[in-house]
Amino acid sequence: MSSDLNFTRNIGISAHIDSGKTTLTERILFYTGRIHKIEEVRGGGDGATMDHMELEKEKGITITSAATTVSWDDHKINIIDTPGHVDFTVEVERSLRVLDGAILVLCGVAGVQSQSITVDRQMKRYKVPRLAFINKLDRTGSNPDKVVADLCDKLGLNAVAFQVPIGLEGDLQGSIDLFTRKAWYNKGEKGETLEEGEIPADLVDKVEEKRELMMEAVCMFDDDMMMQVMEGEDPTEEEFHDTVRKAVIANELVPVFMGSAFKNRGVQLLLNAVNRYLPSPYDITNVARKVENEDETVVLEPKPSEPMVSMAFKITDETFGQLTYTRIYQGTLRKGMTMENSRTGKRVRLGRLLRMHSDDRENIDEASAGDIVAMVGIDCASGDTFTDEGVGLTCESMFVPEPVISFSVTCPDSGDYEKMSKALQRFMKEDPTFRVHTDEESGETIISGMGELHLEIYVERIKREYNAEVVVGPPQVNYREAITSTTEFNYTHKKQSGGSGQFAVVMGDIEPMEANSEETYEFVDLIKGGNIPSEYIPAVDKGCQDVMGDGPLAAFPVVGVKVNLRDGKYHDVDSSDMAFRIAARNAMREAIRKANPKILEPMMKVEVETPEEYQGSVIGDLSSRRGIIGTMDARGDVNVVNASVPLAEMFGYSTALRSLTAGKATYSMEFQSFEPAPNNIAEDVMKARAEKLKNDD
Repeated sequence: MSSDLNFTRNIGISAHIDSGKTTLTERILFYTGRIHKIEEVRGGGDGATMDHMELEKEKGITITSAATTVSWDDHKINIIDTPGHVDFTVEVERSLRVLDGAILVLCGVAGVQSQSITVDRQMKRYKVPRLAFINKLDRTGSNPDKVVADLCDKLGLNAVAFQVPIGLEGDLQGSIDLFTRKAWYNKGEKGETLEEGEIPADLVDKVEEKRELMMEAVCMFDDDMMMQVMEGEDPTEEEFHDTVRKAVIANELVPVFMGSAFKNRGVQLLLNAVNRYLPSPYDITNVARKVENEDETVVLEPKPSEPMVSMAFKITDETFGQLTYTRIYQGTLRKGMTMENSRTGKRVRLGRLLRMHSDDRENIDEASAGDIVAMVGIDCASGDTFTDEGVGLTCESMFVPEPVISFSVTCPDSGDYEKMSKALQRFMKEDPTFRVHTDEESGETIISGMGELHLEIYVERIKREYNAEVVVGPPQVNYREAITSTTEFNYTHKKQSGGSGQFAVVMGDIEPMEANSEETYEFVDLIKGGNIPSEYIPAVDKGCQDVMGDGPLAAFPVVGVKVNLRDGKYHDVDSSDMAFRIAARNAMREAIRKANPKILEPMMKVEVETPEEYQGSVIGDLSSRRGIIGTMDARGDVNVVNASVPLAEMFGYSTALRSLTAGKATYSMEFQSFEPAPNNIAEDVMKARAEKLKNDD
């Protein structure tokens, strides 16, 4: 395995739930010699290597991302297998934040599904170049051409097939490389032998047709190649691969590969493509911000000799201490070295360094730029930057979505409270989308997260890993409040009570932000001529933010407010940070009340896969839950219904769907947006909230 960074790949494997990501990773581990026995995700054996939690093995789903390092054709590939279930979306988010490339896995029958769209959006957010792998082509109803069309139409990608499968469904034998026109067959009990063979006669015309489309797409990125092809000549293999690589790294082309991980078809050819087309750490520009001036950025050089800069992107608590998964962007991490946490300014000593293989580990003495390793016993939070002392740089953290659902949790046995508290503290540290707070009025412990499954998994882990009995209260929807009109404010805060007084005047307006902006609050300083001295502006900003957690209608957080501070007055003696903060607080309270606030409810994107005979019942049920029915597609022998449904109406849906469809339908659900609640619903919410607050008093 080469130590040259040109031969290093840091990749993630992401997809919709049940597309076969973990099975694909298992085959990669087998073919690269990392494991010597293939385990399946469900049933028999010990469960997949990368699903190392008991709950993962039981439910057959991936809950936490797992890391491993393999070697293929003298390339070192660091792989992170991420969950497909939307409730664990932060695992995908934090993995993509530190990866250089990715494989987007799609089911050959279902194609682009709801979570494929979410994963694609996350990849675009971090500008991660990717390859696509159409999996499960051994299944009845598989249609790779439709999946490639979906990638273009639904995700807006320039997706181009680089292979044609040999046979489909039960007859899948291998694939044809469109550039070399070579047919590759997987032979041997586990498909470990690749044999070159003849292209089946019935596929010759199809190969030529698809090859022409592929060459046309690739030529768009190289004028010389385009001239060559137009003159009827073929570029060399090297020229072709170089052009594809540049286009992939620029995020302008997504080559599509095909096979079936479960049936051991196409995995080795996908690994070849990872080496050929996905970027090395040298190909990606990573930047950090200066701690003293966050507006100033510095490009990080992936060289071992530079000052060390690394980012902790995932944390797990183990029996021997905290395990911190870390991506090194620059310099070298050494066992025994002293580092600085850019967020806290504290110095810490690195005692142990590990290379991870799922939950197995190997002690190492050092690792350098471009590597992904784990540090042991370092106390930090997810997203922290570690550097050599005095470097003063911080990596931009990842996007963390807001939780949409809450449960109250209590322990019947008071002796279990301490165990539960310990568990909750740990989970909060590990997972930025999992929040815990104590309701001040009722004293209840409230846990919040991305969905019912997300919270149920944590409750189950408290019971199993901490041996604490936990009782869960009914789910609560996290509503929001938002203004609907622009409103001016002009507030004077004046107080005189012997000695120096308090004086501050703030003027401006608040306006609604664009619907579903990722930001929920924006402060714009438009003061001219020093009417409010610059040192007081942050206090005005803080005062405005003080009010955002407690809306006027039902004390829910206020979102989507842009504050324009336009003017104000101050006094040389009586003005202070506190005076301006109080003025801003009161001005903001009044303005929000006058800006026609509304209750917003979380809407969920729901995708139901159901046999055709139950489609009518499924649609009727979703409509009765105030759902807005969107598209309806046929995928093989099932129909897919897409709808937008309020979260408040979706509790207990899995049980209802099972009884409606004799257990034959499945669904996935993810947060879509906050939308204004209908008046009758808003009134019920406000009434229930007022009742709760009154009882808590």
